[in-house]
Amino acid sequence: MKYKREISAVCAFALLLAAVALVAPGFFSLGNLRDLALNNASALLIAAGMTVVILSGQIDISVGSQFAIYSVVSASLAKSGVPLVLALPLVLTLGAAMGAFNGFLVGKLRLPSIVVTLAMLVALRDALRWITQGAWVQDLPPNFQWFGLGQNIAQLLIVATALGCTLALGWALRNLQAGRSFYAVGSDAEAARLIGLNPARVVFNSFVLMGLLTALGAVLNAARFSSVPPNSGAGLELKAIAAVIVGGTSIAGGRGTMLGTLIGAALLGTVGTALTFVGINPFWEKAIQGLIILAALGSDVFLQHVQQFRQKRITTPNAHAAD
Repeated sequence: MKYKREISAVCAFALLLAAVALVAPGFFSLGNLRDLALNNASALLIAAGMTVVILSGQIDISVGSQFAIYSVVSASLAKSGVPLVLALPLVLTLGAAMGAFNGFLVGKLRLPSIVVTLAMLVALRDALRWITQGAWVQDLPPNFQWFGLGQNIAQLLIVATALGCTLALGWALRNLQAGRSFYAVGSDAEAARLIGLNPARVVFNSFVLMGLLTALGAVLNAARFSSVPPNSGAGLELKAIAAVIVGGTSIAGGRGTMLGTLIGAALLGTVGTALTFVGINPFWEKAIQGLIILAALGSDVFLQHVQQFRQKRITTPNAHAAD
């Protein structure tokens, strides 16, 4: 059955919402729902990029540090007087360049992605801390805060951009040859090579896309505040990976959907606020998220065993018939 894991995530999300509705119906106020969407917009963009990277059989745990760098750079450009129409392309170019560097090391040099991106996670975070000396970028100009559009319009723009990019990327993965190539390489890189694909280039492209979406998410998030800390994005890599896994994407690559990632991001992004509304200590959020991830992985393993068992039942009678 198609979308089994997505259906499981939807059911878990529905149960969570139903429980909150019984205990704390105020959770569904328009203001709270708006804040939830706004607070998770950047995480959704990064989870969308992470989906592509994981589909191609890789992983990127440096996105939290990248996010901090893009946030500080975008804020610093704005404070120095660079207009947004120039600052945004500059930050996106930086994102593509940093993604390309990771992609070169992993795709071209064939270094393990978890090692490369772990090293980048530490190096980028420490380098930024050394450069900024821990100081925040403060007193951002009015034309950068909320993009100079006013809070209400800018909030709608931020959420619409995150959703639009996620849905467009999901469509591309399903319908474009470039999108399908990520599935092919993640499923079997050698088979993908034999049908004419270049696995190294596909992996390289996945990291470039990851860098672009992380940079976009950082700019959208930075514009919400009057100051930007150098530790922005701490733990964001785990949140993004968790959303992808909970949404049904196989950690081994080659299987998953952007719809599942959207559901996973919504589920994990709701847990912390839901705990607060029902009167549970929000420090339990990480523990509950961990249990959700373990349940998702357990479900994935169970479904794989069921599928293998069914295949054996189908092939075994045929083998006896041949004898």
